[in-house]
Amino acid sequence: MIALGSDHGGYDLKQKVIGYLKEHDIPYEDFGCDSKESCDYPIFGHAAAQAVADGRCEKGIVICTTGIGISISANKVAGVRCALCADTLSAKMTRLHNNANMLAMGAGIVGENLALEIVDTFLNTEFSGEERHARRVNLIEL
Repeated sequence: MIALGSDHGGYDLKQKVIGYLKEHDIPYEDFGCDSKESCDYPIFGHAAAQAVADGRCEKGIVICTTGIGISISANKVAGVRCALCADTLSAKMTRLHNNANMLAMGAGIVGENLALEIVDTFLNTEFSGEERHARRVNLIEL
């Protein structure tokens, strides 16, 4: 299960991500927002992150205009490692090396096609499990 969250600036791109998830039969839960009406990104970033931290969802994807604010909000939740990615290499490496469990994107930064490639890469790349990377992830969790 994938936790989703966005503010008004990320709403349209979140709808495209939902389409991708449906097309690939990937279950998801949308923690809002529900329209393009102005709202506060920390509410939705935190809600999606809490679902990941609690184990209710395996991974999460959060979106605002830049991806910055919502990623900061998600990372305030213990146990969450949310990576802001604007390219597929970053999405791949954050899974391989950092075992990131949440992806943040900026709807005003990446277009729809690139965003869906980033989502695909993030969801389909496994953590390497190499000792040095596992050790570093454990150090993050201190």
